Amino acid sequence: MTPAAIVSKLWNYCNVLRDDGMSYGDYVEQLTYLLFLKMADERTKPPYNQPSAVPAKYNWPTLLKKDGDDLFDHYRHMLESLGNEKGLLGLIFNKSQNKFQDPSKLRRLVVDLIDKENWSVMSADVKGDAYEGLLEKNAQDTKSGAGQYFTPRPLIQAMVDVIQPKPKETLCDPACGTGGFLLAAHDYVVKHNPNMSADEKRKLKGSTFKGWELVQSTARLCAMNLMLHSIGTDKDLPIIVSDSLAADPGDRFDIVLTNPPFGKKSSTTIVAENGKVSRETDIIEREDFWATTSNKQLNFIQHVKTLLKQNGRAAVVVPDNVLFEGGAGETVRRKLLHECDVHTLLRLPTGLFYAQGVKANVLFFDKKPASETRWTKKLWIYDLRTNMHFTLKTSSLQRSDLDEFVKNYNPENRHQRRATWKASPSPQPSPARGEEVKNKRKTSGEEGKNEGRWRSYNYDELVSRDKASLDIFWLKDESLEASDNLPDPDVIAQEIVEDLEAALEQFREIVGDINSTVILKKNE
Repeated sequence: MTPAAIVSKLWNYCNVLRDDGMSYGDYVEQLTYLLFLKMADERTKPPYNQPSAVPAKYNWPTLLKKDGDDLFDHYRHMLESLGNEKGLLGLIFNKSQNKFQDPSKLRRLVVDLIDKENWSVMSADVKGDAYEGLLEKNAQDTKSGAGQYFTPRPLIQAMVDVIQPKPKETLCDPACGTGGFLLAAHDYVVKHNPNMSADEKRKLKGSTFKGWELVQSTARLCAMNLMLHSIGTDKDLPIIVSDSLAADPGDRFDIVLTNPPFGKKSSTTIVAENGKVSRETDIIEREDFWATTSNKQLNFIQHVKTLLKQNGRAAVVVPDNVLFEGGAGETVRRKLLHECDVHTLLRLPTGLFYAQGVKANVLFFDKKPASETRWTKKLWIYDLRTNMHFTLKTSSLQRSDLDEFVKNYNPENRHQRRATWKASPSPQPSPARGEEVKNKRKTSGEEGKNEGRWRSYNYDELVSRDKASLDIFWLKDESLEASDNLPDPDVIAQEIVEDLEAALEQFREIVGDINSTVILKKNE
């Protein structure tokens, strides 16, 4: 059965369960528990004959033998007991709960949909892609991406294509979500290295990848996703459930690929006995960081730098504020430009993420040995944002939309790049963020004569900009010209919706801060 057929089969049943009040996310989670138990049972039989980590009284056959209320009681006790186990079982079943309302529908999922398939004999591509398809479909329908920004798969693939992971190289994602980057990197290595040695295959499966995920439920989905793609072992999966920013883990990697969560660390409202209110912002203080800030993205940039081996390669999705924010932002950018080779920036269009109005970029850099001289020589920028319009439903991003970027990146010989933008006789740099609105209708001038999306800026040009801003653009925005050049009405309407939803999200963050945890504190 093809991945699409399996996804369709399982997803259609989810629609039945929705009538009982089960959400898409709950369904995928329940499916995770049951798939794990079924595959654990399959591996106890020939030709595998492997011992099962699941206690005998809670294995797959015990589910098949029960029906009605007995099945419900057994399933509930099973989830509670397995959630208290250590290792892989604890990772999969921790805090698990039965979300079914009707035992007959649980019985049908167990007997008719899962038990009838032999999941272990399916190729990793079939069963892994099927599960990945469910995760993506859930993100599309809930617009949540398992509580995180669900990174579009075409973008992940393009990032991996230019980073080009190799056998025996180690790779991590400190905010791995459901494991999209880890899986894409694994698939790339397998595809481009068909003649790997037995040792290389063993290392690829067991010691190449590592991910951190803060949210337990998301880590559970990631663990199952990796298992179905034959990454890790039954006893050891490369997923750690914790806040990766809390401390330097000590591990160092050849490659870091990540799309960290956007936003700031939460703050706490302190109410003293005299009624005086104060606020304490949760900030990250680490000796290996250049700056202390509550900005998650700036902290993740610093964290990624720490995680890399010397000459290690990184690609990080960051929001616009990382490129232009002052204070800690400027400190981090100047340090990054000096101590790392910050060589490529991909400006992403809006309409890619399920959180509306997100303006993001991909920053590529290599970590270098300590040096008094700066490592960044030239930053190449590809502008996929100006005059580009994508939506999640009607005009979604495709891998082919990034072909030109991958070609211009020139991963085979990164130091031999050619600009597609040709400088005019008197080129002017793009305005700093504060001057953007004032100059918007003036920037079409000389620089607007050529529509090339690929050009470079040298180090001196970058650090001479206000706050060392990397928020650079040069193409003429056609939407600012005459009305006959305006996008289609549906595109304009979608952009308005995205801007409004982005504004609402900002207001929600403010309300969240106001309603943050209140702690009664006695005056000393």
